[in-house]
Amino acid sequence: MGVDSAVTAGPLAADGVGLLVTDVDSTFVTAEVIELIAEHAGTRELVAAVTDRAMRGELDFAASLRERVATLAGLGAGVLDEVRAAVRLTPGARELVAAVHAAGGTVGLVSGGFAEVVRPLAESLGIDHMIANTLEVADGRLTGRTSGAVVDRAAKERHLRAWAAADGVPLERVVAVGDGANDLDMLAVAGLGVAFCAKPVVQAEAHAALTFPRLDAVLGLLGR
Repeated sequence: MGVDSAVTAGPLAADGVGLLVTDVDSTFVTAEVIELIAEHAGTRELVAAVTDRAMRGELDFAASLRERVATLAGLGAGVLDEVRAAVRLTPGARELVAAVHAAGGTVGLVSGGFAEVVRPLAESLGIDHMIANTLEVADGRLTGRTSGAVVDRAAKERHLRAWAAADGVPLERVVAVGDGANDLDMLAVAGLGVAFCAKPVVQAEAHAALTFPRLDAVLGLLGR
């Protein structure tokens, strides 16, 4: 494992991180949450294969999400409690959030995964912003659909921009971190877009790439 080197300059070097925005599944947490849910439906292998292709940019994200969520239809909503208990933070995630907050910055989680897992995680760490998809439930069971607008590649960029504007942070002082093709737009507009243990297409297009599996290695790219 290693860390690709990068030299920060301009507002990031001078003023530090104003806003950190990070993907969640396989970035802020170690697993793909939809695969943990699919384990209970007996569809994990199918879901994992579709997820991998979507993260490589081979499939439309919204369509792939519909296909994967459909396999969860009929599961009791109580399974989400078990999944929440099984989710593990990526090593260094807690430390990275603490460092950004200590320096006066804010943190956002933006996820193509599910608010039922992301929201309590964000609340437990005092994270300032979050957005994720919502699983539809009827009569105590998952319907196999999501409700509301899908958090896709374009939505991730929109929320990054909106949070930066709300916090009074110029884009040059935003750091974005992600691992899949769904993250490419937000990585491109941030002052520093970091590919974290990412798919090849993301490593190729991001400003910097980390292959060391600790999220606080991002601080090393900032000279901290």
